[in-house]
Amino acid sequence: MSDDLEIDLDALQKRMDGALNALRTEFASLRTGRASASMLDPVMVDAYGSTMPINQCATINVPEPRMVLVNVWDKQLVNAVDKAIRNSGLGINPQMDGTILRLPIPELNEERRRELAKVAGQYAESARISVRNVRRDGMDQLKKAKADGMGEDDQKLWEDEIQSLTDSMVKKIDTALENKQEEIMQV
Repeated sequence: MSDDLEIDLDALQKRMDGALNALRTEFASLRTGRASASMLDPVMVDAYGSTMPINQCATINVPEPRMVLVNVWDKQLVNAVDKAIRNSGLGINPQMDGTILRLPIPELNEERRRELAKVAGQYAESARISVRNVRRDGMDQLKKAKADGMGEDDQKLWEDEIQSLTDSMVKKIDTALENKQEEIMQV
């Protein structure tokens, strides 16, 4: 392959890795019946006249597999944090104890597990679309390079490289999805 081409496989790889990392972050926020501090990442609290992530106004600990403790730093924010958690759609009801909120994680029923598995599938499809968009950008770069005088043999080699990269990333996404769905469906 020629070195004088403008096809940057490392940049394409980084963008595809970004899609996979975003997927893993989204998966971490899905509740699977086990407590995890990351499940509260999407929770935003109305505090001091603005909206901020919960981890900027409280410490989050997981002392046992089915309990999350949220230690609010400012006692004036306890009610705001409680309200944010209740309205987050996580299906968790905090129990107040001074500045500490205890979040017992209830067992997931079969219907909720199926819903979460579907949501995981939607997250994975979004990641696949992102990877395919990166692939399309790479192929557009190839078309431009061909118009600038790239030979057909070089173009074919680059197309194969980009497709191989795409296939590899889609396989990683599918594996991550299978693992997450298996984790969700475990009783």
